Amino acid sequence: MIKNFRIILLVYFFTSNLLSQSLSINKIEPPNWWIGMKWNKLQLLIYGAELSEISVESKDKQIKIDRVHRIDNTNYAFVDIIIPPDLSAGEYEFIVKNKSGKTSFNYLLKERENNPDHHKGFSNKDVIYLIMADRFCDGNPANNTIGDSLDNYSSDDLNGRKGGDIEGIISKLDYIIELGVTALWVTPMLENNMYMSYHGYAATDLYKIDSRFGTNELYKKLVKEAHSKNLKVILDHVSNHIGINHPWINDLPMPDWINGKPGDHKPANHNKLTLHDIHSDSITMSATWEGWFTNYMPDLNQRNPYLKNYLIQNTLWWIEFSGIDGIREDTYPYADQYYLSEWAQAIFNEYPDFNIVGEIWTGIPAFLAAYQGNNKFNSKINSHLPSVTDFALSDALRSYLSGEKGLVNIYETIAQDFLFSDPYSLLTFFDNHDISRGLFVANENVERFKIALSILLTTRGIPKLLYGTEIGIVGDDHHGNIRSTFPGGFVDDTVNAFTKSGRKEFQNETYNYVTELLSIRNKYPALQSGKLLHFYPFNDQYIYFRILDDQKIMVVVNDKEVQQNIDLTHIKHIVSDDVLTNIKTGERFLLDDGNIPVIKGKSVELFLVGEE
Repeated sequence: MIKNFRIILLVYFFTSNLLSQSLSINKIEPPNWWIGMKWNKLQLLIYGAELSEISVESKDKQIKIDRVHRIDNTNYAFVDIIIPPDLSAGEYEFIVKNKSGKTSFNYLLKERENNPDHHKGFSNKDVIYLIMADRFCDGNPANNTIGDSLDNYSSDDLNGRKGGDIEGIISKLDYIIELGVTALWVTPMLENNMYMSYHGYAATDLYKIDSRFGTNELYKKLVKEAHSKNLKVILDHVSNHIGINHPWINDLPMPDWINGKPGDHKPANHNKLTLHDIHSDSITMSATWEGWFTNYMPDLNQRNPYLKNYLIQNTLWWIEFSGIDGIREDTYPYADQYYLSEWAQAIFNEYPDFNIVGEIWTGIPAFLAAYQGNNKFNSKINSHLPSVTDFALSDALRSYLSGEKGLVNIYETIAQDFLFSDPYSLLTFFDNHDISRGLFVANENVERFKIALSILLTTRGIPKLLYGTEIGIVGDDHHGNIRSTFPGGFVDDTVNAFTKSGRKEFQNETYNYVTELLSIRNKYPALQSGKLLHFYPFNDQYIYFRILDDQKIMVVVNDKEVQQNIDLTHIKHIVSDDVLTNIKTGERFLLDDGNIPVIKGKSVELFLVGEE
């Protein structure tokens, strides 16, 4: 009896061991691809068990298996396939086998949509509206929680989720259009099953929208609905890091998939200047590229060629799947710059009208300029990056808002535009979701706030407004309050600032000021992409022109407390005997009659020079 029992146990454990070691596949990434892509040599990442020494065969011989890569971790395999351009769309079966067994998987190759509304890029003809996805509008309260949430914060906490989602954004597209902006930048919405998940910058699945925001298909619907209203969409993308709860962290495809490991890694090195500092050494540079941004954001090692391919393909997948127009690349200087150069090239090779702006958080114009593509400095790497975040102008505008510095500092900052390969493509702003809002910096000084807004929306570059700027949200220094909820976007809100009747007097005053400026900017192409000609701000008066073909706009900023006549001393040769028409009021001034406009104290006026 005992002998028989031992035999049964042996058979059981032997069978269990065989079953546990059998070949299996549970996921493929990318989840699909498209016929006719220039990126037609696709590297599939296969997830499963006992994937060592596999052979892969396509049942359709038109698809070539270029290479099956051998790696140590048997839970993953990398397979290169070549997709012929004349292949028909459909599901294709692949046979996978090794000594452990045999299995198969179907892989979907789709037709491309080739929609003319897709992938249009963004430019200085646009004004971008930045939305914090969780804090704008809750269109579906039923999706506010998930069963396996790892959040440590409740909705009552500043760092907790409030419930904003894709359906909420879709429901407010008409409001956004009426405001007068032309492009949406929404903070990341990929799955972030983290202890603090609302901000979206610590992804735990790079191919899935967080279910508290919606679904992949809902994101695609957002892009489609936005495009139907002539509104572009910009994806907030992160190559530098993922969240600590990403499944990779417990089972890395390769040991060098990330830089270091949890509990044993380089700290963040915020010296973003090392790449272009001719006196820095390689160790200093690698410290910037390999340090973890925070302990809960593992730093990805883009020097690993498999991860590099994964990230490039993942980006191309989201662009093709959704139809987005551009990307804002987060924490740009912290990722491997050789990878980012290849990444940008791959994107523009596939989508030549696309645009990318890199987040370069430094206020030094020379270092910002060195990160822009085709720069003038014979840099080690061409980033191929058309746009960078203009933190230099942001710092100057914020110094003006705070009262620390005046218009001269703004002039001197813009006067350094000779450093940039294309200053007209810089992303301009005075606040965002990471730094305190403009009205808070201004200590709620509305006059300075309006002047900063006016300069932002009339000088060179691609202006960006943070959601709620148009209704005067103040906030404070805490991220949770910088990223305030938009009044009227949530179930328990007692006011609705999305409507005129729901806004307070000050909110309507601010809203009307912003919409008027945006309307003027949208009407006059010179204010969008015209040449900038500016003059030193004598006597607290900053005058500049935007000139495009026969259209000439003069902007006059009076920073004195009292009214001033326009000082024509340095600009006579530009306006000569022209007629000046105040764009806001319609009032006309004949300069040859000595009729000189008067500018109220602490205000900005815009004039059309000559006849319209």
